[in-house]
Formats: sequence, C-alpha cells, structure tokens
Amino acid sequence: MNAVLAASERRPIRDLPDELVSQIAAGEVVERPASVVRELVDNALDAGAAEITVKLVAGGIRAIVVEDDGHGIASDELPLALRRHATSKIVSLTDLESVSTMGFRGEALAAIASVAEVTLASRTADAAHAQRLDARSGELLPAARGVGTSIEVRELFFSTPARRKFLKTESTELAHCVEAVRRHALTRPDVSFAVWHDGKLVQQWRRTTADARLRDVLGDEFVEQSRSVALDLGVLRVAGRAGTPESARARADQQYVYVNGRFVRDKLIAHGVRAAYEDVLHGGRQPAYVLFIEIAPDRVDVNVHPTKIEVRFRDSREVHQAVKRAVEGALAIPRAGLAPSSVADEASTVGRPPTALAPALPRDGRGSFPGFDRPSAQGRLGLQQAAVLYAGEAPAAWKTEAPAAASPPTDTDWPLGRAIAQIAGIYVLAENAQGLVIVDMHAAHERIVYERLKASLGTAQIEAQPLLIPATFAATAQEVATAEVQAATLHTLGLDIAPLSPTVLAIRSRPAALAGGDVVELARSVLAELAQYDASSVIQRAQHEILSTMACHGAVRANRQLTLDEMNALLRDMERTERADQCNHGRPTWRQITVRELDGLFWRGR
Repeated sequence: MNAVLAASERRPIRDLPDELVSQIAAGEVVERPASVVRELVDNALDAGAAEITVKLVAGGIRAIVVEDDGHGIASDELPLALRRHATSKIVSLTDLESVSTMGFRGEALAAIASVAEVTLASRTADAAHAQRLDARSGELLPAARGVGTSIEVRELFFSTPARRKFLKTESTELAHCVEAVRRHALTRPDVSFAVWHDGKLVQQWRRTTADARLRDVLGDEFVEQSRSVALDLGVLRVAGRAGTPESARARADQQYVYVNGRFVRDKLIAHGVRAAYEDVLHGGRQPAYVLFIEIAPDRVDVNVHPTKIEVRFRDSREVHQAVKRAVEGALAIPRAGLAPSSVADEASTVGRPPTALAPALPRDGRGSFPGFDRPSAQGRLGLQQAAVLYAGEAPAAWKTEAPAAASPPTDTDWPLGRAIAQIAGIYVLAENAQGLVIVDMHAAHERIVYERLKASLGTAQIEAQPLLIPATFAATAQEVATAEVQAATLHTLGLDIAPLSPTVLAIRSRPAALAGGDVVELARSVLAELAQYDASSVIQRAQHEILSTMACHGAVRANRQLTLDEMNALLRDMERTERADQCNHGRPTWRQITVRELDGLFWRGR
C-alpha cells in the first residue's frame, strides 16, 4: 500500500548518475559471460587480430580474459575506451548507415566495467611498452606485453548481486562462451582462436581455409551430409551449406546465419530457409545450415538491437526470396544426382520393348506426360484440370518408341541401378555399383508426380468454393488493411475476404480443395503471411499444398505388382526428378545398402 502511495506522488525529473546509466545499458548488452566474450572478440577482430585467446575461470563468472595481437590502443586513448559512446568505428551518420565493423556503438566496455572489475592493457607498434588501465580507479601503469590488447573482466555482476543469481552452472555458462567463439570462428577462418578454461585448453581453431574451418567447427559429418549453397544476384550474394533433409535434427542447434560476417538471428531469413525445406522435411525436424549473406552495408541496418544480433533489411522480401531460392537450388539435386536426359531416355529402351510406371494419366508417344513437360498453346494446366485428369484409373503400362541402335548404359550411368525384384508390393529392389538400393515405390512416384504438377501449374488460380453463409470474424487493423491491399492475391488463392466494418472481415469463398478445414483460421494465417512476406511466395505455398494432396492420390499405390520394365522406368524417373530423395511429406523414398554393409551383416571378412 505504501509503495502504491509513493508511486502516485509527483517526482521531479532528474539526470541519472553515469554509473546507473551504464548499469542500465549493461542490462541490455551483458546478459551472461558469453555476452562479454562476444563483445570483446568483436573488438579484437575490428582491431585486425590474427590470433585471439579467450581464458575463462569458473565458466567466465569469476574471470574472462581476451587477448589479441591486433593494432592495440594508444596510451592516451585508453581512458576514452572505457567511456560510454566513445569509439573509433564511426564519426558521422553516414558511417552509421554503412557500418562494416563488428562493433560501433561504443558502449560495451563501459557497460561491462559498470558490472565487473575491468583492467585493460594495450600496446601499439610504435610504443616502447604497454600500458595497463584499471577501470575502477582510473590508474594507468606501465605493463609488459607485445603489440595488441588484453582485457580482463573479473567478478561479473559483483555490483549487481540480483543479476548474478540468474546465471546458470559453470558448465552451462562455459558452453555458451565456447559457442560465442565458435560463431566467430565459422566466419573468420583467417584468424586463430583458442579457448582455455581453468588453465586447460578447451577448444582451438587454427588459421586455415574456409572449407577446412567448416569441418573443424561443425565436423566432417555435417559437411558430408550437406549441400553447397551459392547464389549471386549482384547486390546480394548467398553462400554456405544446407544440411540434407535426412540429417535434420530434433533441435535448431546447428543453424548459423551471417550477414556481412556478423552472426544474426533473423525471423525473415529463418522463414525463407524453412520455406525451402517445406516439402522435403518430415514433421517438426530442424534443418542444419550455415549461410553467409553478403549485401551492401547501406542496404542493411545493424543498429537495431544493443547486442547487434538483429538486423533490418531495406528490401526484406528480396532477401527472403534470395535465401529461399539459394537453399531450394541446393536441395533440388537428389543424392543419386540428376541423370542426363539422354541417359534416362536410353534407360527405358535397353534390353526389351520398354514400359514405364503409369501415373494416373497416360504418356504421349514420346514418353512424356501430356501438358506437363511442355506448356500447351492454351497455357499451363490449372489445378481443377489436373485434379480431373488425376481422377481416372491408371493404365497398367504404356510403351515408348525405342531409338535406333541404343547402346546399353553402364551401372555408373544409372545411379539407382537396375531393378531386380519387388517386395510386399511396396518396395523395389535394385542393384547399382555400390550395392543394394531399396525404393518405396509409392513415396518415390508421389514425388515425381508432385514435381511435374508444380512445373505445369505456373501461377494458375486456385478454384474457389462460395460459402452459403459468409464467415465473419473480428479482425485487427493490420488484417483489414492487408485484406484490402491484397484482394487480388486472395482471389488467386480462392479466398474472397472483404471488410464489413473497420473491425470485422467477412469470408465469402474458400479454396475448393481445402473445404474441410477451419476457414477463419485459414484466413488469419494467410493474411498474416501476406502482411509479412512476398505475395508470390504465399500463393506458391498454398498451391503446393493442394498439389501435394493431389500427387499423393495420383501416385501408384502399394500392393500393385510391377514388371521389371515398370520398376526400371520408376528408377529412371527418380534420377531425373528434383528432390527425389523425399516424398512430399518429407519421408525418404530410397535407401542405399553398400556391399560392405551387407558383408558386415554376414560377418564376411572376419
């Protein structure tokens, strides 16, 4: 009660003491020992260091020492280094709008010094010796060290005991500190990093190439189970590696994104990556990836968050689409590789008059789906047309004309090998150069049909189903504005949403293929995506969900007996189909068992 009365009394406005201001800033910048490590390593990199050593005591709670061999700080500038908003990185608004250094705010050291005991020792190349500054007393004394800087932080949060209570165990804080250095090591292979804890070397990364550093930091397994990512749009470049869907993890603990060398967490980029994995990832699994995005500094704002872990792009949709395209391109090529069309065509004509695995519509005389491989004169197939075509019964097989004097391909020309049998009406067995291939025929054919449908659809409009009684719901101001601005896009998706009042929206039609779901929930989710992401990507995602359902129903079913020719035709189609390693739901379509693994099953060679 007394606190309430005290709060209601008028209080005069006054300037806060400098130390309290720094402690408030420390609450934003310094969350835990890892935050201190990140800020100090940032400074070391900006100083041109080639070797950085991090020494920790008690997980960084008792002591953190960061040593580098950078340019050093002149003795007369040492006191300035500990002042708030004193920095060598920027001098004008123009510099701030095109920051290329890791640090620039000039508040990290002052914030750290307000909640810990800090000493700073540094020497420049032209100095006779180093100088050591005690942040608490301001005393400056000569010291012995080479060119570079050493910053020692002791008893973190000693002046704010309440903050110290929120720290975790020493092992947990150590893990966070090592992870902070690991993030820097990934993007700077030209710099050596070492982490010591209680006098023992915990982790070390020596100067090396970018590829070698990736293996050193994330391991050989990640590199072997990932694909190279590369996209150059001139003003924007995306590079790195994206993990295969099979190597997806239960947690999002191997997802690294860098913008101009700075580790960031960005929902827009994360959504772009997730969209690229959308129809190849099973359930709630998390992909592993390392992406390096290079963009002109004036096209990205890094002055968004005190920790500089968040950024804002001038053209966020451009970045979203670039990331999505780059990762999609990396995932498109299946493990077996995309076979050249000539090899795949030969594969269907060797040995006997061939037949191919029939989808729910026949091929034409050249062995391609009518209207799928080539757009017709009237344009691409619409969703409703495709649905009608896929409603019929599949013919048992169809024939293609064999080219004259076809030479038999070798096993290396056929990554998935030659079919040899079918098991339980579900799996196709094949032999290739590595050993045995097992294919889930329904999952594989489902992917083939799905990719052909996607290629044929283009941007056709989704058929709408009018609602007898419009569904209404209370909408936010942003939802109403989005419904008005994106009315044409909503019609393309089969949705007719119009405002009844400033706070109520009415849904008059829904996609015919999604008639069973909650139309209000569907409308809210689509409006939310349209408000944040590019309209074309939202349209494409909605179309693909419908095509996925159609492909599942159109694919060959289990327990259908196939001939060897039909099995081989399926294998050849897989070899020339993008993303053929997973079905539309993210389940694997095939597995390889090597001869060595077979030998191990029977203890051969023991």
